[in-house]
Amino acid sequence: MEKNKKRLILASAVVVLSLNIISCNDYLDINESPNAGHIENITPAQVLPGAINELFRTQGSEEGGGRIYSMMTFGNVMMNSWATDVYNYGGIYGGEYALSSVNSSFYSGIWNRIYLYTANLKLVEDYPNTDHSQDNYVAIAKIIKAFYMQYIVDLYGDAPYQEAFLRSGNTTPEYDDDQDIYKALIAELEAANTLIDTKNSNAVIAATDPVFKGDMNKWKTFSNTIKLRMLLRMSNVSGNMAAYRDLKLADLSGSAFIKYNGSGGADENVLNNPGYSSGNNDKMNPFLTSYRVNSSGSDVSAYKYLCASEHIANCLNGNLMNSSETYYSKFNNIVDPRRFRMFSSVTYNGIPQVKGIRQGADTGQPGALLDNKNLSRLALGNFIGDKTVATISELIAAGNARGGVVMSVAESELLQAEAAIRYPSLFTNAEDHFNKAIDASCRWLGAATADVAVYKAIIATRPGLGLGVGSTGQKIEAIMTQKWLALTNINPTEMFIEYNRTGYPVTPMAVTSTQSNRPLRLFYPNSEYASNSANVPALSSADIFTKNKFTPFWNQN
Repeated sequence: MEKNKKRLILASAVVVLSLNIISCNDYLDINESPNAGHIENITPAQVLPGAINELFRTQGSEEGGGRIYSMMTFGNVMMNSWATDVYNYGGIYGGEYALSSVNSSFYSGIWNRIYLYTANLKLVEDYPNTDHSQDNYVAIAKIIKAFYMQYIVDLYGDAPYQEAFLRSGNTTPEYDDDQDIYKALIAELEAANTLIDTKNSNAVIAATDPVFKGDMNKWKTFSNTIKLRMLLRMSNVSGNMAAYRDLKLADLSGSAFIKYNGSGGADENVLNNPGYSSGNNDKMNPFLTSYRVNSSGSDVSAYKYLCASEHIANCLNGNLMNSSETYYSKFNNIVDPRRFRMFSSVTYNGIPQVKGIRQGADTGQPGALLDNKNLSRLALGNFIGDKTVATISELIAAGNARGGVVMSVAESELLQAEAAIRYPSLFTNAEDHFNKAIDASCRWLGAATADVAVYKAIIATRPGLGLGVGSTGQKIEAIMTQKWLALTNINPTEMFIEYNRTGYPVTPMAVTSTQSNRPLRLFYPNSEYASNSANVPALSSADIFTKNKFTPFWNQN
């Protein structure tokens, strides 16, 4: 791609304190209002938690975004896990199904909000720190910035980076080559680890950290895991980038990653929780307020119209409906122990099951027949795990207490399993990591332990679903299938990206799709074409759905 590019950041920059937003000016400037302190006086302890909270809201919620910025909705619909209750609601997810309106407005808030709040992380990095008192905050900012900026590359390709965070110093940043951004982000992770390892005696404890509460050893394992994910994303590259990948993988061999030790809770998953409470909607866990209840205890609209897709129902139920589609054969007669923790149980033809609807089908059509209008909604495992609750207030309390998943330990274990299969001289114990990932996913959702043991034993005999048998390709398929199941309702956009990388698991298109495949990237948003037109690449619809120079670099081979 052209080299006269570097980076952009959008419409208005804000500094965030806790969950509150300070007033903003036009392009990354901050107003000097009587109610907001001067920017140079705002400390990392104040800026960091708000930036992390808002970035997580982009990842884990659709609240207030009208699905413009929700990575949760985007990934779950694109991966055919969610569908619409067409018996009672119309038009919802129609654009996602048809893919005819994938344009510069389609989920444009993902770009806008990630840039907006990573700019605040850059404020933390740039804060005066000659005495090294802010080293812990700087390290955390670098790690979180790398985590979310990876999604910019993975969803958009080339993007602003070097000039993206200069605020009013440069409101029309050039675009950088996406593989150079990847290298820069990996360098940021390594720099963060160096700060953590140095343990400068002047460094203050990161007391306002809403993720690990200042535990820098956990931040380092998270950093290593992000780096592993980035390097595995490059599994198909060649030439200089392959040599770079192999060098960095060798450096990473033997490092500590996020791992499952048996609890599957806050001590293992990477969770954001600034102190969620039921005081009002803004103070609640954003996943709760988007998909189940608001602070008054009422069901929210998304919970009412959102249901399981027929596709994920077939997979969770063990192909109970005996579909002839070959991609369901590996699931035949294997009931997933997570099914009623992910989606509610509906009795159909006398059999309790996850009851889904075919994406794009209208009432009375195949996949949406009128003989049973009851559909499965999101179930309690998504909100409370293995906790027992009897009332809505207990549900709210439990959901707020456990926080929201930034990265699950199940994802980390599956990354380690893939690394062991692809690079066995550097990483080991693929099957152990694979089984721990399933344990962690089931534990988070509250599935019965005995059922989990039976499930693992059976899938070990199914190529493409377990690691006990099959070719290398089928083992990768099994890892991606289990990652899809583990990340549904948790971090599904990650699985959408992995699907683009590997082609697994096989996922049917909606019946109303106008395209033969899902998008390989997203359009740059309208804000770019309006304010940075000299630098933003011009894309056509064909560029979104076919591999070309605009596709993220790791998916061009």
